[in-house]
Amino acid sequence: MFKIQANKSGTRNIEITEEHLLTIERHQLMMGLVGSNGYVDETVLEKLKMNIRALLETDSESDKSLLDLCLDVIYHPNMKAFGLQKLVTLYTDWQKDRPQTTDAE
Repeated sequence: MFKIQANKSGTRNIEITEEHLLTIERHQLMMGLVGSNGYVDETVLEKLKMNIRALLETDSESDKSLLDLCLDVIYHPNMKAFGLQKLVTLYTDWQKDRPQTTDAE
């Protein structure tokens, strides 16, 4: 279980589970999300919401882990651009720290 800070003062947090991070990875939700300047603002958060909405609409079978990610993190009342920046950082660090597996394993 991880926690990300949702505001600058640190009074609001959002809990992130390993399953949330795996769902982000499985659906490649961070790929191409943040522009070349690395700046995360409310438009980037809206872009992520629209991408997820499109995935849910086109998927004939409801993906429970994607719905959980939406309810627990992306559409969390405290999720703003600051929180998304922290989520992107957490996801990047999590990917670096994970042991890489190969197809042979």
